[in-house]
Amino acid sequence: MNSRHEIESHLKGETLVRKGLKHRHTGDTLRLVPELNVVKIGGHGIIDYGSQVVLPLLEEIGELSRENQIMVVTGGGVRVRHILDIGIDLGMPTGVLAELAGKISEQNAEIVTLLLSKWGGSRVKTGDLLDLPTMLHLKLLPVIHGTPPYGLYEHPPETGLIPPHRTDTGALLMAEVLGAKSCILVKNVDGLFTEDPRINPDAELIEDITVDELIKLDMEDLVLERKMLYLLRDMTNVKEIRIVNGHKRGTVGMAIRKEKVGTVIRV
Repeated sequence: MNSRHEIESHLKGETLVRKGLKHRHTGDTLRLVPELNVVKIGGHGIIDYGSQVVLPLLEEIGELSRENQIMVVTGGGVRVRHILDIGIDLGMPTGVLAELAGKISEQNAEIVTLLLSKWGGSRVKTGDLLDLPTMLHLKLLPVIHGTPPYGLYEHPPETGLIPPHRTDTGALLMAEVLGAKSCILVKNVDGLFTEDPRINPDAELIEDITVDELIKLDMEDLVLERKMLYLLRDMTNVKEIRIVNGHKRGTVGMAIRKEKVGTVIRV
């Protein structure tokens, strides 16, 4: 009656929290879509600018998708900032704020899917991500919103209430689980600068930097979500993030071809 029931396996008797365990069970993982380029379109930096910026960029991405496997990930933008402001003012906890923010980036995914219909734009729900290999085999161009599905289970931030895992982070997490070739963040600046170039025009572009170097700089503001830096250090498949300016034509293609453009943040 006191015997312990176990199923025969390499993890038999393990607590799964023992420190030495993680060193014993390492190795390559299955890369589901190894040729995939995850292209995250910022809501605040791209979509909120409307047709003048969005339409040429989506045409570029659509044409690139004829020869490259691409998944488009959408951000939320100014409407996320608005709903977070209201939610914080009304005392909503972080998990509720995450739920609210996700609905905004989802709206943008629906818009982008329709605009990419000429190139096979197809809406992907978060729970259907593993359908991606089949969709790409059918020459479709998948579009998904970037807010990770933590929802009410969103991790509490170190300080404040704003959800730490937002659409940049979601794009990186999806790129990792799919074993993607690249994770490209499309913003409204040329990359990561030493300071905000809108405030200091003498700020210098950082073309290449490691995660540890960037964390050590402890910059007041970043063009990407800070949480990404800590996640990237633990990634198995994705080893770098590239930031490019979506207001300039050709930058996404250059990033896919791994040409010199924007900022590369690497492990």
